[in-house]
Amino acid sequence: MTTPSALHRPTGIPAGRRIAARGAVVSARLLALLPPRRIRWILALLSRGAVPAAHDQAKAARDAVLAVSLVCLGPQGCLPRSLATVLLCRMSGTWPTWCVGVRTMPPFGAHAWVEADGRMVGEGTPDGYLSPLLSVPPRHER
Repeated sequence: MTTPSALHRPTGIPAGRRIAARGAVVSARLLALLPPRRIRWILALLSRGAVPAAHDQAKAARDAVLAVSLVCLGPQGCLPRSLATVLLCRMSGTWPTWCVGVRTMPPFGAHAWVEADGRMVGEGTPDGYLSPLLSVPPRHER
């Protein structure tokens, strides 16, 4: 089955960024095995001291993750994709807001995504379509 996300795989990612993205994807897939409360606790710990990510920084991290992982590129890859994106951003000292929530319109479905500058990154859905239940925003401490 062909899905729209499988039709566009980002290219032109530098080799060093691809290696970092692969590390983030492996870590994200392991992290995704944990219960939601534990994931949130770990991400809150990792977000300490990071500056908020700009939308273009988060988009570049998401594109790098999509370029190296077919699992994250697929329609069921939202959790590892979002986790890998925040982990890759953290490697550069930034942190987007990580969110897990549900669709506000039928059919019911859970989804994980990242937000930066108050906007969803790369989701292609209208505002208000997803409602967050858990989120981990950047925690920049001075």
